[in-house]
Amino acid sequence: MKILITTDWYKPIVNGVVTSVINLKRELEERGHEVRVLTLSDHYESYEEDSVYYMKSLNLEKIYPNARAVLPHSERMLDDLICWEPDVVHSQCEFMTFSYAVKISKKCGCPLLHTYHTIYEDYLHYLPGRIARYRAGRALGRKTVAAFSRKVLKKTSQVIVPTQKVEKILESYQVAEPVAVIPTGIDLKRFMTVLPEEEKQQLKKQWGIPAENKVLVSVGRLAKEKNLEELLRYFAAYRKEEKNLTFLIAGDGPDSFRLQELVMELGIQDQVIFTGMVRPEEVGKYYQLGDVFVCASNSETQGITYIEALASGIPALCRKDACLDHVVTDGYNGFQYESYEYFKMHLTYILEKEERRAQMGENARETAYLFSTWNFCTMAENLYREVLARQETEETVYAGRAMLWQEISASMLRNSRLLKRTILRKGA
Repeated sequence: MKILITTDWYKPIVNGVVTSVINLKRELEERGHEVRVLTLSDHYESYEEDSVYYMKSLNLEKIYPNARAVLPHSERMLDDLICWEPDVVHSQCEFMTFSYAVKISKKCGCPLLHTYHTIYEDYLHYLPGRIARYRAGRALGRKTVAAFSRKVLKKTSQVIVPTQKVEKILESYQVAEPVAVIPTGIDLKRFMTVLPEEEKQQLKKQWGIPAENKVLVSVGRLAKEKNLEELLRYFAAYRKEEKNLTFLIAGDGPDSFRLQELVMELGIQDQVIFTGMVRPEEVGKYYQLGDVFVCASNSETQGITYIEALASGIPALCRKDACLDHVVTDGYNGFQYESYEYFKMHLTYILEKEERRAQMGENARETAYLFSTWNFCTMAENLYREVLARQETEETVYAGRAMLWQEISASMLRNSRLLKRTILRKGA
């Protein structure tokens, strides 16, 4: 098959959408499919490189980190992709590149599938002024998100979501298009390779982590919707009872400065380490510096970092969320908490016995196998074929109806002429 993937985000940006696109593209190509990617250029110039088409765009980082905008314009590369005639267009974002996806699918007469990655309700705090701070504003925001989602997804043949949590959200939005749940896969090899103990200790020393300390690790973008503030407050409270503990925060983002100020305010600056942005190929090492992976986000559609942590053999302690159903199982590979009391109890349980923590880590690796890129690609590939077959059936039915209507029209015309001649003869 010829498969076009469209996305507003691509390398070198690191986020869940980019990870999903990279893994899907690689796995599909390994199976012999021809894959091209349409994304946004990081400057106002279009170019093509290694089957990736970068469309010129404008910087919108004042609104959201790494965000870019496209302006209506005639684009030669768009014509090249239409002439390529993809069998399937798979869109990953609802904004800038989505219009390109719609245009190409219509011109080529091929189905448009769309993966709904983001719960936009959880990003309303990026709205200006007081809108994001009031309940009425949030209610209006939710209605707007629902209307926007229906409008966008109405243009697709098939919607893909990573979890049942998102499926239920779209159901509440009254989205009418068919929805399939396909969990995003990760490259397990990158995270299942065990970091040698000597390298692990050297990396700990580099970041000033005492050898005797247990380490809580958080990996990801530092943004308000990730709720890292809660983890910092919980960590500060827990350290009053357990001194030999370090909190390692790997990543960067718009909330970095505010979080570092909070660390100073809580008086835990000697126990919390901010690494800043970590190179993608190094991320696996940082998970393995941790004894427990922690996350307090409720804004995830699936949460790639959860799976990466489990694949790294690290038990997870996460705020309870529907996206974690069948991912983090209490007492098996980690825990989900709903309050500080449960956070404290579960963390103590994991850390108090090394054999227990190690066994939960092994269980975590077992869980991660369910989210391999192979499974991810197989499910996507099967869905592509299903949607193509469905379209072919619909076209056959449509053609049959059109032919039937032509026959009925012709018959009506013949009968009309016959009736007219009969009337004329009787009149004569």
